[in-house]
Amino acid sequence: MKQLLTITTLIIMSITSFTQTWLDTNLYPFDRNQIQLKSGKMNFVDEGDGDVILFVHGTPTWSFLYRDFIKSFSKTNRCIAIDHIGFGLSEKPLDFAGTPEAHSANLTEFINKLNLTNITLVVHDFGGPIGLGTAIQEPNKIKQIVLFNTWLWETKNSVSAKKVDKIINSRIGRFLYLTMNFSPKVLLKKGIYDKKKLSRIIHKHYINPFPNKNSREGLLKLGKSLVGSSNWYEAQWNKLDQITKKPWLILWGTKDEFIPADYLNKWIERLPNAEVNTFECGHFVQEEKTLESIQKIEGFINKSGL
Repeated sequence: MKQLLTITTLIIMSITSFTQTWLDTNLYPFDRNQIQLKSGKMNFVDEGDGDVILFVHGTPTWSFLYRDFIKSFSKTNRCIAIDHIGFGLSEKPLDFAGTPEAHSANLTEFINKLNLTNITLVVHDFGGPIGLGTAIQEPNKIKQIVLFNTWLWETKNSVSAKKVDKIINSRIGRFLYLTMNFSPKVLLKKGIYDKKKLSRIIHKHYINPFPNKNSREGLLKLGKSLVGSSNWYEAQWNKLDQITKKPWLILWGTKDEFIPADYLNKWIERLPNAEVNTFECGHFVQEEKTLESIQKIEGFINKSGL
């Protein structure tokens, strides 16, 4: 059915012959696909058959973050992992707004073009607002939600967020992001609590998608949206009741350098029926607690009978 849909709609273009010389296909052994959206060409992984698990990354990551999850769950499910426009192997158009609300609109368009339903939505970091914004727009297409470290409320009154925002919107911030590739080179590493979990080759797979200044504009735009999209976050938070009754699984790294522990408390307060699991690791739980996270998601899916 998946192949028939692809051929019939002529939406998806397989581009397996197009390779990046730095891409280790042992680590990321997936066929590459692209879909033309209004904002540009989006790269995505589409592996396996069955009910859909849709993986949504944040910054400065891409679908590579979920590589081991795809390898595991594609045995029983259809695993789809996107690269946001401006990230990973997707197109990086300079005229794309690059805000979470724009990325969320892309995700909604993507889901509708592929006619995805009964989705287990997995979100992390900026992928939280992006994915949840789409879930709020399309609640009937979402079955359940897996939430890694993220937020969905106003940030303009957060002292720590305002400090970051001031730097990102300065000349030094622009220099760091665009000239030094600071986000994947430095910030990603800072988000790893156990540095042994981030080998040099793995780290390169987060650095290499951004080889020049133009390719890094998406990183800067999303970074500026930490506070810049505060009102949009709050609007989504106020509409969250549309999806709060769905099953939720929260997987949280307690040693996160970016998202404080009180964020988890806010989620628990809003989602009292959520299953919550914490790990002694940093922001990128998927890299540090890979097997543990996979096992928790597997149990969550089996419990719901997906």
